[in-house]
Amino acid sequence: MSSRMYIGGMTDADRPAAPDDLDVILGALGALRGRGPGGARGGPHRHGHHGPHRRGGVPGHERGHDHDHGRGEGPEPDGMRGARIGGPARLRLLEALAAASVPLSVSEAADVIGVDQPRASRLVQQAVEMGLVRREADPADARRTRIALTDQGAGLVRGFRGRRRDQLATALEGFTAPERAELARLLARLADAWPRE
Repeated sequence: MSSRMYIGGMTDADRPAAPDDLDVILGALGALRGRGPGGARGGPHRHGHHGPHRRGGVPGHERGHDHDHGRGEGPEPDGMRGARIGGPARLRLLEALAAASVPLSVSEAADVIGVDQPRASRLVQQAVEMGLVRREADPADARRTRIALTDQGAGLVRGFRGRRRDQLATALEGFTAPERAELARLLARLADAWPRE
């Protein structure tokens, strides 16, 4: 079996593995989460009202409680029993930090997860208090900080990714390989084209 040579002298063995269709689909779905109608900005929710949920109740709900739907999160991972992980925006923050090659600034994190900077600052502070992220001095400017995952935060993201990947694999069992590839291509294209606010 021969090895193909690519520009720059790379062979198949040297070339980084391309993400599989599941990874592409998960990445696109993650990028789209929070950018759609009612995302992190107080639009209509699935149960018929507008605006953000707030402590003290929402019109149409019998009990007053702080909603944070936690779409796709599932139960708390081991080691976090009883701790409130937070909603989709906090999970997107943790996933963005896991995907980043270097620690992010709060404004970079805000851009990646689709929230404004004050919301990103609150998410970061909550995640620091939970021990999921840490602040580091910015090597380029000591007055600024960057944020990175702690070991606990990285473990949490791995657990969510594993569960999500398993759920997606189950959902795609009826798809052929070409159908999965086409879905991955179209979702990635949609995520790239979706306007950011």
